[in-house]
Amino acid sequence: MIFGGAGRRTSMATFVLIPGAGSDGWYWHLVEPELRRRGHDVVAVDLPCEDDSAGLLDYVDTVVAIGDRRDNDELVLVAQSMGGLTAPLVCDRVPVRLLVLVAGMVPAPGETGGEWWTNTGQAEAQREMAFRFGVNLAMYALTGNYKTDQVHVPALLERLGQ
Repeated sequence: MIFGGAGRRTSMATFVLIPGAGSDGWYWHLVEPELRRRGHDVVAVDLPCEDDSAGLLDYVDTVVAIGDRRDNDELVLVAQSMGGLTAPLVCDRVPVRLLVLVAGMVPAPGETGGEWWTNTGQAEAQREMAFRFGVNLAMYALTGNYKTDQVHVPALLERLGQ
């Protein structure tokens, strides 16, 4: 339940779960059933991340369309990673009771997502992590697996289009 002033109970919430970059609603597959079990309505958003022409405003429009279809005034946005760029813009367009960021990207005013990556030193941090833990970043980019001894060859060939 969502608690109002003086700890009083109000209605059950609708949780709108926004994934990070390149992910979809499946990211929340462990959280979604637990929220439902507790009586909340849950929508795990599929953003148009496969559409290379889709920008941040398209992501916002996707989430707003979900929020507009809800007649629940207890809308809770939960955004992970790059979803942190989308969620605050949704809050400007849809009444939201609560915004929760899970390792959210929080840009400075006017900062783009691309600028955020550069300004936070993410690429350097990733290289440092790879060096420290012996991760082959090229192999990860091709296979999605950090451990080169666990690469599934047919999956690798499929990703390479062979």
